[in-house]
Amino acid sequence: MEVKKSPKADLEKGKGLSLLMGFVIALGILYVGFEWGSRDIKVATADEGVKDVVVEEEIEITRQDNTPPPPPPPPPAPIADQLNVVDDDIELDEQVIISSEDDQSQVQQQTYVAPAPVEEVEEEAEEQIFTVVEKNPEFPGGAAALMKYLRDNINYPVIAQENGIQGRVICEFVVNRDGSIVDAKVLRGVDPSLDKEALRVVNSMPKWNPGEQRGKPVRVRFTLPVQFKLE
Repeated sequence: MEVKKSPKADLEKGKGLSLLMGFVIALGILYVGFEWGSRDIKVATADEGVKDVVVEEEIEITRQDNTPPPPPPPPPAPIADQLNVVDDDIELDEQVIISSEDDQSQVQQQTYVAPAPVEEVEEEAEEQIFTVVEKNPEFPGGAAALMKYLRDNINYPVIAQENGIQGRVICEFVVNRDGSIVDAKVLRGVDPSLDKEALRVVNSMPKWNPGEQRGKPVRVRFTLPVQFKLE
């Protein structure tokens, strides 16, 4: 009589699958075991405190250059004068200091000088010669009359005409408070003959209208060019 097995009771069909699953589980347990053993876990307890757990940080190592130290400060300058401290109980020789103020023999004697009278001050003001005034002196009739007077009264020297000498002679003179002409001289000449003729004409001029300063006639220094020109 032949014995028949039930398909559900046949264990040969799942034998290969069970073996494969066993290998997979064994490898997994082995891997977990290696990973668990490679880690060092330190648990801080309440008794040890948090300060016992130190996390090491990577500290960058820097190289310090050997810098030479700064030079020492210069020594203080020697003191030329030294003060000698003297005790209070030491008696010093009494020294008498005599100044020029105490020497009555050297007293300067000043002589009182009375101020000048008002009349002398006024005379000095009248003799003062001005160069710049509020109102300049003027030839009677103005500048046009002055030019006409010079043309009509200048006698051209013959020697200057023969030699062809011409130019401008600069003369200077003082117009007094009454308008008269004094102290005439040549500031810049051309030729002795022309200079002499220019001074002659200037000294022969009639009285001018005097210059004024603060409403009063004053002496004024005046400069006049005299032109000599050949036609």
